[in-house]
Amino acid sequence: MAENTPKFDPTTTISAEFGIFGIPLKEEESRVVLVPVPWEVTTSYGEGASRGPAIIRQASEQVDLFDIEVGKSYEAGYFMREFPENLCAMNDKFKAVAQELIEMRTNLSDDEKKMNSLATQVNEACDHMSQWVYDQCSDVLNKGKLLGLVGGDHSTPLGAIRAVSDKFKGDFGVLHIDAHADLRKAYQGFTQSHASIMYNVMTDAKKPQKLVQVGIRDFCEEEYDFSNSRDDIKTFYDLELKRRLHKGHTWETICKDIVKELPQNVYISFDIDGLDPAFCPHTGTPVPGGLSVDQVFFLFREVYDSGRKIIAFDLNEVSTGGLSDSEVEWDGNVGARILYKMCGWLVKSHA
Repeated sequence: MAENTPKFDPTTTISAEFGIFGIPLKEEESRVVLVPVPWEVTTSYGEGASRGPAIIRQASEQVDLFDIEVGKSYEAGYFMREFPENLCAMNDKFKAVAQELIEMRTNLSDDEKKMNSLATQVNEACDHMSQWVYDQCSDVLNKGKLLGLVGGDHSTPLGAIRAVSDKFKGDFGVLHIDAHADLRKAYQGFTQSHASIMYNVMTDAKKPQKLVQVGIRDFCEEEYDFSNSRDDIKTFYDLELKRRLHKGHTWETICKDIVKELPQNVYISFDIDGLDPAFCPHTGTPVPGGLSVDQVFFLFREVYDSGRKIIAFDLNEVSTGGLSDSEVEWDGNVGARILYKMCGWLVKSHA
């Protein structure tokens, strides 16, 4: 990275003229518009997901623009919007409130009145965040741009998926790559927890046709039963994926089975902890197992080669783990390269 490249602090508004991947285009000149959501209010283990958009943006300067798979898709233009100062301030305020509630529950407090008050405050803040995301993403789509969201914890894309549902009238499926099922009705008193995003998506008035989950390896019985109870949810558990690979099935065959479950229009929701933790070790809730980067890239290509259209995406949970930016350069680097590949396939799907 060049010595004069500025450091980014998500607690301030960053000039949108900086762009991303070093592409010197403004929003109106760009085909892909990325919405950063520096939010981690309901995080329950590791910290630093709100820094994810910043470290990805920093690392994006190191990505070579030509890509052997997606070619010169970058010529369509990629642009990241400003980091929202007010949302950053809300994140800091209500994360502290959420942590107070989590501590009270951990210590088996009997002050139900206070705990209910804290939960209400956090849930209202998360509702505000989701509405802000919905407004931002609707604006991007209404301008005829291609949409990508960069979180933040995995609670952030609910508003984006609602905006996509408006545009496509619910005619799409979600390809969800994650270590966790995220199908809890609520978690730790929070209805918009990062552990509840796909429950909220699939019970929403603007839900997609289908949810196809890949790499799932950490879930509770409630989530397992919920998934099995729904014909519009198909889960490819990591254990079964690995069992098939060990028995000699090719990853190509497995990917074709995954893609067959998807409708024509595909929204990709990617929690970085779907990868083996070696790739992004500082993500908030790492789980042993998972996919490699090349397996994910192969899956993306299979989606495209099948004739399906990638219509939008989100990338979440690239995190700092509370460390400095320089200590998590690897996480930002991996996040930036995955983001770049997702942008490329999004453009090729609309060529």
